[in-house]
Amino acid sequence: MNTSRIMKFVTGGMEAFLGIPILGGLFIMGTGYTPLWVMLILHIVTLLLAARENTVKLGSIIGIITSLLAWIPILGMLLHILTAIVLLLNAVFEGNSSGSRSFRRRY
Repeated sequence: MNTSRIMKFVTGGMEAFLGIPILGGLFIMGTGYTPLWVMLILHIVTLLLAARENTVKLGSIIGIITSLLAWIPILGMLLHILTAIVLLLNAVFEGNSSGSRSFRRRY
């Protein structure tokens, strides 16, 4: 499993937690919006890893946008949920596509 795929699972899981109605918002506001800055850094790292490994970058790009706009209450929740879905789907299907590509190269 490559590093960008692991980071997509990690950031996708964190985004899913932040997207939980009320609980995610209370966590973000209770910590002084620090999780948004942490997620911004993690999404940038994931984007750089995905670029280096030539994998899908869409989830990380949406995550960066989410980190910048998530201070808006309802919009933030919806963006966290959308980002979590995209990142987790990218991570799951990235494993399937890379496995089939390597199979085609070998045989």
